[in-house]
Amino acid sequence: MRYRRLGRAGLEVSVVSLGSWLTYGGTVAEETAMACVHRAFELGVNFFDTANVYAGGRAEQVMGAALSRFRRDDYVLATKVYFPVGKGPNDSGLSRKHVWEQAHHSLRRLGVDYIDLYQCHRYDADTPLEETCRVMDDLIRAGKVLYWGTSEWSADQLRAATELCRAEGWSPPASNQPQYSALQRRIEAAVLPTSEKLGIGNVVWSPLAQGVLTGKYRSPDDAPVGTRAASQGRQFMESWMTVETLDAVAAAGKVAEQAGCSLAQLALVWCLRQPAVSSVIAGATRPEHVDDNVLAGDLDVDPEVLDTLTELLDPVAAR
Repeated sequence: MRYRRLGRAGLEVSVVSLGSWLTYGGTVAEETAMACVHRAFELGVNFFDTANVYAGGRAEQVMGAALSRFRRDDYVLATKVYFPVGKGPNDSGLSRKHVWEQAHHSLRRLGVDYIDLYQCHRYDADTPLEETCRVMDDLIRAGKVLYWGTSEWSADQLRAATELCRAEGWSPPASNQPQYSALQRRIEAAVLPTSEKLGIGNVVWSPLAQGVLTGKYRSPDDAPVGTRAASQGRQFMESWMTVETLDAVAAAGKVAEQAGCSLAQLALVWCLRQPAVSSVIAGATRPEHVDDNVLAGDLDVDPEVLDTLTELLDPVAAR
């Protein structure tokens, strides 16, 4: 496994990490989830990502329990705050009250004394940016959080937060967590170059386009039993479940085969070709998935192969 700095921060994270969205605490049995986490750690993964709203908090509980067998110093634990956790007027967003309270709820569910990376799950236009940046800095000064980051913030929002924190002497955001894959490239125009300039590392989610870039789907109408496209998770991948996209992905699979790797591994390396990407967050519902994904962390792929993948998927990629 290789490691990269989280932007300009001193923290190093595994280039392939393990996420828990739509899986742990929900559709995946707890025993299997723990096996995936343990396998990932054994193979060198040190970055584990979750959120307070995943499976209503259960994902944090499962992730925390799975990691409890390891030395706390040896892994980087990330979670998030923003989305509603109740029906009250202060049960969502990035206000000082909500962020502070949810940080402590997450700490209890995770069973740890501090969160390595605490992320704003979305931008909150209803809360002054000063309030959000200040409470993140306060959590860091209180020793509850080591670094803070964002998720799906625009280039302008990242720039505004960083400039404000620098001006006030607060800890600036160390990371951003945007969606990025060979089928979803919208961050290439502004977010990636801006974050690189600001020293913000990107820990990208859905680098396999919800599993489409594994090549498991051959037809929009014939999703294998037990896959995300055959369940409620399909709502997040509907735009890719087209004949045109799946045909392009099938062609990409042949390129991966010729390169001597799986399509999933090639898709992960494709994301990591960007210097502003610190880690790719890949999900896993079985330990074998972890094995396949982690191998991408040591792969050296000819740039021409990555260019071929880019060209093949270019007509069906979103920007």
